[in-house]
Order: sequence, then C-alpha cells, then structure tokens
Amino acid sequence: MSTKFTWALRPMNGSVDFGTELNEEIPLLIRKLMAQRGISGAAMAKRYLRPRLADLGDPFVMDGMEAAVDRILQAVDAHEYVCIYGDYDVDGVSSVKLLHEMLSAYGVEHSEFIPVRTQEGYGLSRKGIKRALTKCSRKPNLLITVDCGTSSVDEVRFLQEQGIDVVILDHHEGGTRGRPCAVAIVNAKLEPNSSLTYLCSAGVVFKLAHALLKRRHLENFDLREYLDVVAVATVADIVPLVDENRLLTRAGLRLVGHERGNLGLRALAQVTGMRDEASAGFVSFRIGPRINAAGRMDSPQEALELLTTQDPRRAMQLAVCMEEHNKTRQAEEERIRQEAIEMLEREFDPQRDLVIVLGSRSWHPGVVGIVASVIMRRYAKPTFIISVDEKGIGKGSGRSIPGVSLVDAIHACADTLVAGGGHDMAAGLEIREEMIPIFRDRFEAYVREHVKPELMVPRLHIDMEVRFDELNTQLLDSYCLLEPFGNSNPQPVFMSRRVMLSSAPRHLSGNHLRLSLRQGNYEQYAMYFNAGNITLPDPPWDIVYTIERNVWRGRVSLSITIQDLRSSQDAA
Repeated sequence: MSTKFTWALRPMNGSVDFGTELNEEIPLLIRKLMAQRGISGAAMAKRYLRPRLADLGDPFVMDGMEAAVDRILQAVDAHEYVCIYGDYDVDGVSSVKLLHEMLSAYGVEHSEFIPVRTQEGYGLSRKGIKRALTKCSRKPNLLITVDCGTSSVDEVRFLQEQGIDVVILDHHEGGTRGRPCAVAIVNAKLEPNSSLTYLCSAGVVFKLAHALLKRRHLENFDLREYLDVVAVATVADIVPLVDENRLLTRAGLRLVGHERGNLGLRALAQVTGMRDEASAGFVSFRIGPRINAAGRMDSPQEALELLTTQDPRRAMQLAVCMEEHNKTRQAEEERIRQEAIEMLEREFDPQRDLVIVLGSRSWHPGVVGIVASVIMRRYAKPTFIISVDEKGIGKGSGRSIPGVSLVDAIHACADTLVAGGGHDMAAGLEIREEMIPIFRDRFEAYVREHVKPELMVPRLHIDMEVRFDELNTQLLDSYCLLEPFGNSNPQPVFMSRRVMLSSAPRHLSGNHLRLSLRQGNYEQYAMYFNAGNITLPDPPWDIVYTIERNVWRGRVSLSITIQDLRSSQDAA
C-alpha cells in the first residue's frame, strides 16, 4: 500500500545527559525526546519537566506595557468609563473575560463588546465601534482592544477624534500602513527582538494583569485563579507551547473542570464528557470548538457569558447551548467541505497547482476557517476558503503549510484585496468576488516564486523508532511530563517495524478501525481513525503512531493511535 506521506525520521541531535538525578529518574526514550526539543543540561531540563509560575518573567519588558498600565490606572483613579473591545474566537472571548475581571477588581466601570462576524466583520471595524459605543452606558474615556487593533490605523484615529483614548493588547502581525497612534500598543510581534512573540492575546492580557498587580497590588485578587481561561485560549489559538506559554498552559489545564476553576469551563467539561484531568488535546478538540462555535454562528455574547457567569444553572444552560451551536457548525462545515471537494475534483490538479482558493455565495463565513484547515490538511496546499455575501464581498480564511507565510503572501497580493492580515499559518482576507480568480493566480505565482518545491510535499515527521517492549504504563509516568503538547511542542510520533495482526481488524462506528497488533512477543491495541474504507496491505507493516494515557474504570493503560502504515517491504 502506498502512503500519501513521505516518512521523515528526525535526527537524534543533542546530549541525553541531564545529570545523575534526572538520568536515573527519566527513561532514555524520554530523554531522547527532550534532546530533540532542544533541551540541554540539568537546569533547563528541570524547568522544562517541572515549570513553576515563579519563573514567569517581568511583564514590563514588553514594549508599551508601562504606558498601558499608566493609562489604565489613570482610568481607575479618575473613575473613568472603559469599553473593552474583543474578538469572537476563543482567544478574543477569553481575553475579554480576563480583562473584565481585572477592571472589576480595580472598581472600573466598564462594558464589553464582541462584534458579530456577519455584521461587523473581523477586528476593530467602524461598524463595530459604532455599535460598541451604543452599548456603553455613557461615552467611554478609554477603549481597550484585545486580540485586534494592531492594523487598525483609521479606526484608532476615528476614536481619537471622538475624544476616546485607545490601548491595544494584541498578538497579530503589523499591517503595511504602520502602527496606529494609540496611547499604548502591547504586542510583541511589533518588537524587533522580543522573546514573547509566542503569546496569544489572553497571554498578553495576563502579562498586563501581572504588571498592574506589580504596580498596584490587590489584596483579594489571585491572578492564578484565571489560568484555566488563559490555558484554553493558548491551546485553542494554536500558538507555540513553549517557555511561558507552556508554563501557563500546564498550570491552567489543572483548573479546567475543577471546582476551583471557571464555572463555565467546568460546565462545558461536563457536557463534553471529560472524565480525567484536561489535556491540551481535549481542549483543542472538545472545549475550544464549542466556544468558537458561538462566534462562528453569530452568538459570541453567549460564549462570553459562559465564561463570566457565576450561576451554575446558567452555566450549564449555556454549555448545552454551545453544544447545539457546535452541532449546527459541524453540519454546515460538512456541507461546505463536500462542495469544496466537488469543486476541486472538477478544476484542481494537485500535480500542477500549488495553492487552493475557493469561494461561494452559499457558504457561511463563520465556518470557512475550519474548512480551509480540513482542505489544507487533505491536499497539503496553502488554502483560502471564501464566503461571498449578497453584495459580492468575500470574507475568507486561510490555512498554510510550513514554509509558506500567508501574511507575506497577502502583502504581496494586497492590490487584489480589500483587506487582509493574521499570522503566517492562519490568516483572513476581504475581497471583491470578481477579484477572486485574479488573487488565486497571484497567490499561485507568489508561492511558485518564493517557496522551495520540496516544502510542497506532505511529510510525516517521526521522532524515533521504538519497539513494543518499550511501551508500558511506567513509561507514561515520565511521558506526561513532556505535556502539554501542541504547536512547537508536538506530541511525539513513533515508528515500529514489522508489526503483525493478532486478529482481524474490527470496524467501529464512525468509519474507524480497532487493531490488535503484535511485534515479537508483545501486543498492543491501536485505533486507526477514519480508516474504515482503506484497503490495508498484507502484514507485516511498518506503523507510525502516537501514544496516549487511557483511563477506564480506574484502570490505566497505554493506547496507540495510528497515523499511517505501509508494508514492511516498502521501508527504507
């Protein structure tokens, strides 16, 4: 059986010597994985394996932090009215929640506003500003943006003309027109040599909260109580889980679903069937999508209320509502995915075409980002999926592959767009319908000119080859110290050779396979998701997989999830 991936075994670089204490405590396999992740020396290894909140850096090293703290404390002392303006995804809603708690603790009168995607669009828009101001009980003296605003030059100027100061807390790339003239901008992406560019916006707000508390301590406010909200935002926004991000996420995940944690997240954990301590994977696939679904289906206020309510009954009502929004989102996503694939089967040549750009008037703008991600993974091409409204204005989301920066591509094709921005791997754009084919051609030309051909071949990166006799529950005790897994700290991928079947594959509902595997005298059970229709080659196989800690009725076991397999005789 041929595989759609090129298998690439990562080199084993770096020393696995982490000092006598850790060498005796941590299995060699785990130490090899640490070395691959750039961990070296005993001190660095201990910080990686057991990160402490005491290791958090000084928040005032961020540019703009002093000015932001000064302006917010001015609002505190002068009893000013503040408007918080956020975004409708998990990071945006979480950021609004955290800033709301911070301002409330300082006694600041304020309101929160999150735009509706189909009405005000993304970010700090003129339409959004006008509706936000109508929702305020009085004219605000200060508007604080979270998860948006870095590129909003005209909008910030408009607010200033209304006599409203602006503080921007963001993590998006800067625009081509320079910085808005806000009172303060706290965004590490605008700093030339910042080590904190990995922060999501909830992380930036956390740093601001830390800075405020360092400047003016609050006796009855514990910032650690909100780490679950920061962790969910960090995981859901797929920012790198390194350094302080990894520290905050690891600490915050312990609170998700816990009685000391956020009431709304606890309700959502119950609705989504969380049985054990939350993992980054559970947040990524279960909790994050349900919070996102509210914003995608034009109900972002419900997501914010879920995170802010103190009423257990209301929290459960909203969690159930998030579940219903997610089901609606899933149905819409599946319809658009099928239509997109049908379009590609008619007009796309994977050998010839380097990019995918598709648009339709029948597609919901809140779901195109998810579909772009699915299509990108399926075809291993940079992808934009665009929803076009009745006025012929398209709003699209892009997802990319390593080595292809969507932000750079958008800047190169800016004359074909109304607007665009975001991150290297995920970005958004606004475009007139008639310009979509022109943008597609320009995007294709940009990638052809700037991207090496080998980057366009899908690769399955394998951390190391292991034997089944190395996989046991004792290994899991050390393996869990590598978590949380995510962007820049990926879940390890293993390979085992010449694996046999112990019994016939078992077909499960949802088009999945359960396999009983044997290598020598050792057996392992494995799941192979979405493989029910695949014709498996005759064993023996080489398999690529990840491992998980599985708990069922109090019994801990190691489970395998197959990523790919092939006939052993095909192995290099």
